[in-house]
Amino acid sequence: MSTEIEIRAEITGTLWKILVATNVPQSAGSSLAVIESMKMEIPVEAPAAGFVAEFFFEEGAAVEEGTVIARYVAD
Repeated sequence: MSTEIEIRAEITGTLWKILVATNVPQSAGSSLAVIESMKMEIPVEAPAAGFVAEFFFEEGAAVEEGTVIARYVAD
């Protein structure tokens, strides 16, 4: 049974890079995206095996801590 998980920004910054395509299987801990904040790069990791169903922002978008940036479907 699949479970939907909201992927949230851990820090305020810029969604610098999206590393994966939607609907492509990912392993738990895989890097999905990178948020840049004050010249630091913070990886956004997969919480479980599954796939990103949808990103809500494009690269370069400003995001605030706690903002839902993607919808993830865990296997």
